[in-house]
Amino acid sequence: MKNILNVTSSPHIKHPDTTSGIMLDVIIALLPACVYGCILFGWKAAVILVTCVVTSVLCEFLWNLILKKPNTIGDLSAVVTGLLLGMNLSSELPFWMAAIGSAVAIIVVKQMFGGIGCNFANPAIAARIVLLVSFPGAMTRFVEPIRHIVTSATPLAGLGGEVEGLEPLSLKEMFFGMRSGCIGETSAFLLIIGGLYLVMRRVISVETPLSFIATVALLSLISGDKLSVAVFGGGLMLGAIFMATDYTTTPVTRLGKLIFGVGCGLITFVIRKFAASPEGVSYAILLMNILVPYINRLTLKKPFGFVKPQKEVKADE
Repeated sequence: MKNILNVTSSPHIKHPDTTSGIMLDVIIALLPACVYGCILFGWKAAVILVTCVVTSVLCEFLWNLILKKPNTIGDLSAVVTGLLLGMNLSSELPFWMAAIGSAVAIIVVKQMFGGIGCNFANPAIAARIVLLVSFPGAMTRFVEPIRHIVTSATPLAGLGGEVEGLEPLSLKEMFFGMRSGCIGETSAFLLIIGGLYLVMRRVISVETPLSFIATVALLSLISGDKLSVAVFGGGLMLGAIFMATDYTTTPVTRLGKLIFGVGCGLITFVIRKFAASPEGVSYAILLMNILVPYINRLTLKKPFGFVKPQKEVKADE
């Protein structure tokens, strides 16, 4: 029998992981915080999450159907986008607004740029910002956990000092999530557990989350802000672990991931400290998403044997 040599283009070594497998791991990591959010904020939180997931999957299915493209709902990326967006919303948000945000995430941010792997920004982050700009009142209306008493403030509102009507929370309450806020951001403990699961599964690396959180913590400590509130009182854990680690919209090198995380942390601190909004995680990640091509260009290693081509010098006529 003659040996047959197959000549193919690179890559010649392929990883066995699939997109659907990676997305399934992310869903598994997100579920504890999702369930906890539904327990804290009641049936409205569950409906918001279901609305976001169903709308995201439906929009992706209809987009592919209308444009006669291959069906991609099986890769589960639309489910992850819906879950992440829902976790970044208040349980008091009207359901139709959640549906609009999901449609923006899938159609405008993801599919209009070519689908998974082609979008320049994290779809859930961009959709949340669109909702914040369009419906600021509804997006900042929260309820106290368990009791479901409507309030308009999260612990971040008191970051710089005492706020009338806002009771200070203990470190235990902040860490385990007995506070008002978005559905999936309250329990830092469960988000960290989910992040550790993704690290063990080698779905994400630690450079971006650690540098992001450490930068916010260090700057907050230097400025005299309460550290527990700065780290556990908003969406920092959810953003740093699950949204700043998106494959498509973050750098590919380890140094790039580190720079990306530090940049996100710096922008988050500046927005929290000097802007009108107490939360800056979403804006920070979106701004750094835009800079990713430049970070990659600066941090990518040159191939072995690469020689920079010299510019041709034209002789004077």
